[in-house]
Amino acid sequence: MATITLGGNPIHTNGELPQIGSKALAFTLVKTDLGNASLADFTGSRIVLNIFPSIDTGTCATSVRKFNEKASGLTNTKVICISRDLPFAQKRFCGAEGLENVINLSDFKEGSFGKNYGLEITDGPLAGLHSRVIIVIDENGSILYTEQVSEIANEPNYEAVLSVL
Repeated sequence: MATITLGGNPIHTNGELPQIGSKALAFTLVKTDLGNASLADFTGSRIVLNIFPSIDTGTCATSVRKFNEKASGLTNTKVICISRDLPFAQKRFCGAEGLENVINLSDFKEGSFGKNYGLEITDGPLAGLHSRVIIVIDENGSILYTEQVSEIANEPNYEAVLSVL
């Protein structure tokens, strides 16, 4: 279990993030067209998982915008934005913002992605949602980088993410 904060108040997650060097856990999530996408669909590409509580909060929206901007200059890299939002909300946001360089996937059905990756918030007002986490996976499915943002209202370290790509 990890301890993070929300407005300076401690909250917890259900586990710890995967170790750097370990293989990324398989997952299946829901695309904005309600089809499924799995980790295997991205084999051969580097992957940035931008994970957050909800697209409808300021910091989450900012991270999606910034990764959309950064992704346009990255080769062989997919930026996947993951939350428990409904796919309709994800599609609405990116459509309204004109964001085309990120892929939105939803863990709304069971929350199994958040549980399996040890990043589900277990207490406080955001219980059941994902904590703010970045995970970078290489072309072979190995984890290169992880960051669990200690204060959920803060943005991730974009430069650290880009430095491992």
